[in-house]
Amino acid sequence: MRVALEEAMRGFDKDEVPIGAVVVSKEGVLLGKGYNSPISSNDPTAHAEINAIRDASRFEKNYRLTGSTLYVTLEPCLMCYGAMVHARIKRLVFGAFDKRSGLTSHLELIEKLNLNHKVEVEGGLLKEECGEILTRFFELKREVKKRQK
Repeated sequence: MRVALEEAMRGFDKDEVPIGAVVVSKEGVLLGKGYNSPISSNDPTAHAEINAIRDASRFEKNYRLTGSTLYVTLEPCLMCYGAMVHARIKRLVFGAFDKRSGLTSHLELIEKLNLNHKVEVEGGLLKEECGEILTRFFELKREVKKRQK
């Protein structure tokens, strides 16, 4: 998760919402990493999780990341969860909870979908640190907005 936090800071420094993610093999090898970049890339799918999965898939030369774990600083959305299912990621570990659009708010829907692969989900790892970077980012955004008025 510490590497995911470093990725989140890279996004912060680029004025992107600071979310970071890493994919680790079952042997503990870092396969890929990424941070949020939808603004700079003009790509609404460029979430940290998607970028980390793409990076890991290039590294592995395989779109299947079977047995791997994805660590992300903020609870993923349903799009990112879908990418994890398609990549056959075994486990998801996230930091801060996202009560509004995070996947745990939609577990009933996920169960109804009857997907062919299930990702093990664990939340709350370093949640304070993961949440603090987001809080700081949005506080700075509000300050800038106030100064512009």
